[in-house]
Amino acid sequence: MKQQFSKDSFYAASEDVVARKIENEIILIPIDMDFRDKENQLYTLNSAAQVIWKRLNKGKSLRDITADLTAEFSAPAKVIEKDVIALVKELLKRKLLVMVLNK
Repeated sequence: MKQQFSKDSFYAASEDVVARKIENEIILIPIDMDFRDKENQLYTLNSAAQVIWKRLNKGKSLRDITADLTAEFSAPAKVIEKDVIALVKELLKRKLLVMVLNK
């Protein structure tokens, strides 16, 4: 079943994923990894994705994360929003992230 996507929704790490910081990277590890399934493999977050991941897990909506990052970094809001949405959609597809009830 495809999840409804909304910038006002809240997302968090799936219960089926473990996040580990190794040196300067965060690696997401599915608990029931199947190396034959490319959607169910290790996923490494780059520095920008790490910032988004941390804010998602602090209970911020995508709209709030975009606003925070726009204020913090010198990039256009539309570029930041596009990057935030792309990451969230990829993590949802890989089942590393889940939508939680609106707060």
